Amino acid sequence: MTSPPPRLATYFHVHLISDSTGETLNALTKAVCARFDNVLPIEHIYPLIRSPRQLERILREVEAAPGVIVHTIVDREMRTELEEGCRRLESPCMAALDPMTAAFGRYLGASLTTRIGVQHALDNDYFNRIEALNYAIGHDDGQGGQDLQSADVVLVGVSRTSKTPTCIYLAHRGVRAANVPLVPGSPLPEKLFGLERALIVGLLVSPDRLIQIRRNRLLSLNEDRESSYVDVDAVREETVRARRLFEKQGWPVIDVTRRSVEETAASVINLLANRVAGGGGAS
Repeated sequence: MTSPPPRLATYFHVHLISDSTGETLNALTKAVCARFDNVLPIEHIYPLIRSPRQLERILREVEAAPGVIVHTIVDREMRTELEEGCRRLESPCMAALDPMTAAFGRYLGASLTTRIGVQHALDNDYFNRIEALNYAIGHDDGQGGQDLQSADVVLVGVSRTSKTPTCIYLAHRGVRAANVPLVPGSPLPEKLFGLERALIVGLLVSPDRLIQIRRNRLLSLNEDRESSYVDVDAVREETVRARRLFEKQGWPVIDVTRRSVEETAASVINLLANRVAGGGGAS
C-alpha cells in the first residue's frame, strides 16, 4: 500500500489586539497553534490599542484579511466596540484571558481590576529581571572573568549546547545565570570549582546532534572548512570529557539533545527549587 500524500499546511490570519505590550497574546497563540499539525498562523499584532480610532483601523485590516481575532482589551467600551465590529464582519472574536480570570474570580471572590498593563508594572520583580538580564549578557560565554560569586546558576557545556539562549530565558524569569564554555585545551576558571552559592549545571548533547548544529552554524557563517569543530571523533571526545567532568564534580546534568530552550530553562528552575527545598539531582 502506498502512503497518502502529506497534508499541506493550513495558513490562516490571526489578529492579536492588546491594550498592553501584546506579549501575553503572542505566547498564548503560539502555544495553541503548536497543538495542531500543519497549521501556520499569519500573525497581525496590534499592541497598545487604547482609542476608538485605533480600533477602526484594525477592523479595516480584519476586513481585508479575515481571520480569528484574539484580544486582551480591558476597557468595557473598547471591548464592546471591538466585539460589535467583529460581529458585523462575521469574524470570531475571543477575549483570551476571560476563562481564567472568571475562574480565579469565582475561587477568590475578588473583583477584577480595570487597570491596563498591570502585569508590566515597574515593581521589584521587574528590576530584578532587568538586573538578571544585564548579568547574563555580561557573563556570557566565559565573560566576566572569575566574577561568578553572585550567580544563581552557572551553565557549563561544550560549544553549541544552547548555553546563551538558556541564560537569557532564565534572566527573564529573574534568575542570574552565567555560562562557561568547555573549550578543548583551555582550563576552566579556578573559582568555578569553589562556588558555594551558585548551582552549577552541566549541559550535554548527543555527538550526532552537536555535529549537525555546528555544521549549520558554519554554513550560516559561509565557512565550509573541515576542522576538529565538526570532526566526528573530536566531537565525541569532547562530549565524553564533558560527561566525565560533570560526574567527577557531582554537577547535575541536563541532556539538551531533544529539548527546547524553554524546556532546558524549566529543568534548571526545577533544580534550583529542589536545591532550596533540600533536594537536588539531575534532570
